[in-house]
Amino acid sequence: MCNQDEFIPFDGVNYDNKDILREANMQVVNCSTAANYFHLLRTHMRMPFRKPLIVAAPKKLLKFKGAGSDISEFGEGTRFRPLITDVNPNLKKADVKRIVLCSGQVYYDLESRREKAGRNDVAILRLESLCPFPFKELIKELKEYPDGAEIVWAQEEPKNAGGYLYADPRLRNIMEHIDSNQEGPRYAGRPIMAAAAVGYTSIHNQQLEELLASAID
Repeated sequence: MCNQDEFIPFDGVNYDNKDILREANMQVVNCSTAANYFHLLRTHMRMPFRKPLIVAAPKKLLKFKGAGSDISEFGEGTRFRPLITDVNPNLKKADVKRIVLCSGQVYYDLESRREKAGRNDVAILRLESLCPFPFKELIKELKEYPDGAEIVWAQEEPKNAGGYLYADPRLRNIMEHIDSNQEGPRYAGRPIMAAAAVGYTSIHNQQLEELLASAID
């Protein structure tokens, strides 16, 4: 019900996100930082048109220290970022072997796992906006990594929930556009489930461990 932007607009970079949003039914986002949430609301109110804004964010991040932002991230020249690129200071793009795409709070689990594993050859990119899909920003960023880098979509929701089914065809078109060696992103996450949760903490933690190992290790 969001939109029908499965295919890359124009040449992939020659468009304004505002114009794409104008054609969509609604805006769907999953912010992972306080600053990005602030800029989202500010941008939403300053748009010259009105669209419903759906914020798919968990309560965990409300008091989560890692989701806090430095005061400089609210200042002049800052704005909403549909895509947050990797912030690991030890990562060198030329050495990256895997690019993990995710959205929302699972980023912090992935980042913690990467740090413990010492994997400075794994990049983690956060899709803060699902609709409109950040074609322009993602194409620009992926082109800066080696051609042979594996692309993975990681999420904590079941495979038939979360952002995967929405993102998959769009990512396939992006990967074809940049001449990736992969046909589509590898999936790292829970299997298809008829329920929203397994109901047992032990199974939940086991599945989380499996998805983190699949994405990072």
